[in-house]
Amino acid sequence: MLIRAIGLKLRMAYCERLKSLGLGKLFEISEILPSEDIAALVYLWNPLTIVTCVGFNTTPVENLFIILSLYGACIRVAPLAAFGWVVASHLSLYPTILIIPVILLLGNGPDATPRKLFLMYKKDEADNSSKGRVVNGLSEQKKFSWRPVGLFFVWVLIWTLYTLVLCGIFMRNYGGLSEMFNRTYGFILTVKDLSPNIGVLWYFFAEVFEFFRDFFLIVFHVNILFMILPLAIRLKHRPCFLAFVYMAICSMLKPYPSVGDSALYLALLALFFNELAEMQFSFFLFCGFVGVSLLSPVMHNLWIWRGTGNANFYFATGMAYACFQVCFCTFTGIFVGMYGL
Repeated sequence: MLIRAIGLKLRMAYCERLKSLGLGKLFEISEILPSEDIAALVYLWNPLTIVTCVGFNTTPVENLFIILSLYGACIRVAPLAAFGWVVASHLSLYPTILIIPVILLLGNGPDATPRKLFLMYKKDEADNSSKGRVVNGLSEQKKFSWRPVGLFFVWVLIWTLYTLVLCGIFMRNYGGLSEMFNRTYGFILTVKDLSPNIGVLWYFFAEVFEFFRDFFLIVFHVNILFMILPLAIRLKHRPCFLAFVYMAICSMLKPYPSVGDSALYLALLALFFNELAEMQFSFFLFCGFVGVSLLSPVMHNLWIWRGTGNANFYFATGMAYACFQVCFCTFTGIFVGMYGL
């Protein structure tokens, strides 16, 4: 329901954007499919979502609070957006980078017209002829609203203190907050558990020399931070699409990914179904995701349970999965850059 509500807000913002450019009739005559319904169905009936629920994974809980934060930002309710962001960041470290899309949503709304020159045809009211005159200028734009952003940070502080107090009460007899942070954020940052998963870091750190371990830990974690600012500058007018890109990057580079992470960003991408309908290589990417989804459990069974396979076979499926995600983000980014969505 929250994903569908975000889609409705996006469609309303898209309609207002066309009207501001003098293209309101284009929205009325165009056969636009309800992307919000498609996104909700993509998440609910996605095999990755079903597998996550069957495996009793906690990723759907994290996804719930991420979507709650984005929904609160779309409707510009700062307390709700702050609550979702704080709880999602508490459950996992990587949703913290979503603070940039949330701030853009609170300040600009779901969709803002990019600051560039447009050629708009305006009818001369005094003349009833069919010809129009071309006006070269900037379209009207809404100013960035700082008030909900300020409220957001105030509520982030309130919810963070509230969460830490509750955690401190429950963790009194288990080492306190320091032990909690060591076993949550510390566990993620140090990558102590090298159990096989669908990511690629477990194999890399199993093979790397211990002397270089700290260096590569810094490299992999900082790699995500290097992408935040350039993407925010390029996609500042489409914060929901920016949130999709951030979540896809985290799903690729986090040390302990799950298929539930992919289920969420695929659902968010479905919100832009109409804009990305003509994206190239979509069938190739779809077949790649299906092939990896079928091969990964087979290779895991052969290696872990039957003992007849090799670690390289299972790692190869993880590498293929990461490569397809890279191609997926690259092609969508190129399409956005070409058509200025």
